[in-house]
Amino acid sequence: MKYKTFTLDKFQEDSINAIENNYSVVVSAPTGSGKTLIAEYIIDKHKDDDKRIIYTAPIKALSNQKYRDFSKEYGEQKVGLMTGDIVINPHAKILIMTTEVYRNMAVSQDGELANVAYVIFDEIHYINDPERGYVWEESIIYSLETVRFLCLSATIPNAVEFSNWIQAIKKHEVKTVKATKRNVPLEKSFYDYELGITTLEKIRQAKQIPNVQKSHGKKKWRRKREPTPSHVELIRELGKDKTPCLFFHFSRRLCQENALELSRKNLFQKNPEIMSFVNEKLRTAPFEINKLKSTQTLKETLQQGIGFHHAGLLPILKEIVEELFTAGKINVLYVTETFAVGINMPAKTVCFYSLRKYDGRSFRNLNTKEYFQIAGRAGRRGIDKIGYVVTMISRNGFNYNEIRSVTDKDMAPIQSQFKLSINSVLNLIERHTPVEIEKILRLSFFSYQKFGRKYADIPAKVLMARYNSVVRKLNKYKYIVDGKLTGKGYFSSKIYADEIAMGEIFATDFVKNIDEYQILLLLAALVYEHRETTEFKREFKSEKQKELWKLLINNEFLKREKKFDNLNKVGVFIHPVYNGKTFFEVINLTNLQEGDIIRIYAQILDRIGQIKKAATDSEVITKMENCQGIIQKVLEGIWLV
Repeated sequence: MKYKTFTLDKFQEDSINAIENNYSVVVSAPTGSGKTLIAEYIIDKHKDDDKRIIYTAPIKALSNQKYRDFSKEYGEQKVGLMTGDIVINPHAKILIMTTEVYRNMAVSQDGELANVAYVIFDEIHYINDPERGYVWEESIIYSLETVRFLCLSATIPNAVEFSNWIQAIKKHEVKTVKATKRNVPLEKSFYDYELGITTLEKIRQAKQIPNVQKSHGKKKWRRKREPTPSHVELIRELGKDKTPCLFFHFSRRLCQENALELSRKNLFQKNPEIMSFVNEKLRTAPFEINKLKSTQTLKETLQQGIGFHHAGLLPILKEIVEELFTAGKINVLYVTETFAVGINMPAKTVCFYSLRKYDGRSFRNLNTKEYFQIAGRAGRRGIDKIGYVVTMISRNGFNYNEIRSVTDKDMAPIQSQFKLSINSVLNLIERHTPVEIEKILRLSFFSYQKFGRKYADIPAKVLMARYNSVVRKLNKYKYIVDGKLTGKGYFSSKIYADEIAMGEIFATDFVKNIDEYQILLLLAALVYEHRETTEFKREFKSEKQKELWKLLINNEFLKREKKFDNLNKVGVFIHPVYNGKTFFEVINLTNLQEGDIIRIYAQILDRIGQIKKAATDSEVITKMENCQGIIQKVLEGIWLV
């Protein structure tokens, strides 16, 4: 079977046959095997009828890339984008969105979903994510009965169990399609400071040989700390015949430092075409961008086809790197984990600087799913016969069994991370009877995994424990009275984070006593996540801030909200722009990277959008529109989709 110019693999053909029968499909296949082609088939199938297609992605970077790709393929007028902070053409036939946006629409039974034929969940294995996994479960549970799903995943051993769950709760046929063979096979190896590119077994053998040191003429056997491997020497050993290379780091700082270090070794020739391209791309950008340290560093490294890419960069700089990589102008690109999910750009070789990462709570080894997601970027279909994967290994703290368990096989099953949010409970109460609520709570993947097809027999006490706990909290703060939503409750049913804090501020008279500056301070405090390494050159204390504190401590809930402890800090993001200063003046007040500051403003815009939809008071809506204008102005010229 052929589609477009491609002869389809069996798993692609099986998936398309299932789609022709109006089944849902769960596709489990290695990274880079061509799963997106199935999604494109669905879009083409419905392009001339009255049905709509929704394509969801786990992160904004991937949503943005799919929006660009599909806009080129099908025309901008047919494609829309919804990522919370950005809304483009929301009534389009093909809608690209983050999974959170779709979940919110499904939970609230948004009328825009009435004519949807298929929802495509890219990277469905994100259901494993401890913080966000519930979003994928709720997206499926709350979808209309008429909707079909295409669930695209990296290899998962329990794909059949997942399919059976969907079939059990949605009452339609779900086909499981598996592929285990990669189009471009992977050759995995490891890099040791002494042995070079080698096997894990040989590193283990070398590690077992004790070091001999002399002390007063006598031999003394003891372990000493051994040198760490060098990324420069690894690139040197790989040689030019194994580029382009994606070099994965779990540190933005090391991404930049390593790219700069490698560029100063002059292993690659300078390419004048690259600098011509970079200068042309930056010609119409704000002139201040050229003065940024990140821009200057990137310009220096790119001359030799060496780049770096991470979330801390300005969008224009990331776009430059992506376009150069796609054009084959980059030899080595140092990237963070986001690149493996957000950007579909394979290379001949993938290198790991380390197998350990900080996950926001602690340092840990990668799990197999994370390792193979990244490793799967090695090997370009139709170009390479083999994709090379090389992991740098330090003999210090070397653990053979741990490393092998991560890199051997991708055998980690997906597990439910279901949890009830305040928003979920408010919407359940608003739209369903108590009997219906209990029935819906039985539909979770968690219930199915724990009780199998007997999920209907789960004791109500077990099932409703979390739900009842949330209900008690909502009763306490008067979001529910006599089993029904109050005005605050209705407002917060349309808010998707910090529901009670947002309700206390924007669904009461609290908001009438504060101005736009104070509103922006509160929103910044809610979205800002402080790290010990973050520094601020000054604090912007004011009478308005003191007045705000007095209002906060008079509210039973808000006075306990720890996020407002950061009010003094977040003035850095609000005071300058409220007084007409530019984005580049804000940058100089903190050591946060440009991309992180953009993210804060984007999240503020997202919250403003939620409040505008939830509010019924025209005065509140006007204030939010004023706030929106202030933030949009500071992002002019630097924020790209």
